[in-house]
Amino acid sequence: MILLLMAAGSGSRYGKLKQFDDLGPNGEFLMEFGISDALKNGFDHIVLITKKDNVAFLDDHLRSRLPSNIKLDVLAQEITDLPDGCTFEGERTKPWGTAHAVWTARKVIDGPFAVINADDFYGQPAYENAANFMRAHQADNTYALVGYTLKDTLSEHGSVSRGVCKVDGDNLVSVDERLKLVQEEGKVIDLDSGNEYTGNESVSMNFWICKPSIFDKIENDFRTFLDCKDLDAKSELYIPKIIQDMLQAGEIKVKVVPSGGDWFGVTYASDRDAAVAYLKEKTEAGKYTSPLWPNE
Repeated sequence: MILLLMAAGSGSRYGKLKQFDDLGPNGEFLMEFGISDALKNGFDHIVLITKKDNVAFLDDHLRSRLPSNIKLDVLAQEITDLPDGCTFEGERTKPWGTAHAVWTARKVIDGPFAVINADDFYGQPAYENAANFMRAHQADNTYALVGYTLKDTLSEHGSVSRGVCKVDGDNLVSVDERLKLVQEEGKVIDLDSGNEYTGNESVSMNFWICKPSIFDKIENDFRTFLDCKDLDAKSELYIPKIIQDMLQAGEIKVKVVPSGGDWFGVTYASDRDAAVAYLKEKTEAGKYTSPLWPNE
């Protein structure tokens, strides 16, 4: 089974590249705990998408730690990686978004795969539930979202963006991207729209289970995206939109798999202390070995 980690962000609100912050008790990156959880549940191929300048460092860092039987691909998400025949004439410094990050891996993935953010902690049960789903749906074109509860994914230090889900049973109906969610007086408010939420809604934390059929869809949508007259230096193409379009077109089914565990992220620099304390607590409780990798 394949795990794809997206680690090409700039960490603008965090103040530095949070993907490489030594949050673990022995200086481990947050992504290493996710990789460890995935390996415990049968994942055997790690694909990491990052910036070109970080490829060699991450390849060396992970290859020296992962068991020898684990396949590793570290790939650069590059602005110049466009579909054949497409061009972009404007100026741009940031990547094209999460859909483009996934598309970057099109040449190394040929089976079902899970997608996560490298700077999020998803909890051990989430990987177990994802792995069980992937084993049960190897032969069909059913995708899945590992869903979390909105109130459990907020930050005390500022607004967050979340994909608020509409769910029918265990079927995903739609994902509504909300960009400035904050908790106020027992409810959750989107500062952009004024929408209010109870906090019990299911949300996407970008833990998706996909099939290779997504690559053609991303390429087609990316072509349309690049043709848009309103395209600017900050426009991005997101995975939830790609999957939602496929869902609404009847091309796929998308199930919502319960996460079954904790989530935390490091959006702001002030989130760091809590993350360090959490990982230390989990390690001392025996959930993780110390050091995390036996060959360190």
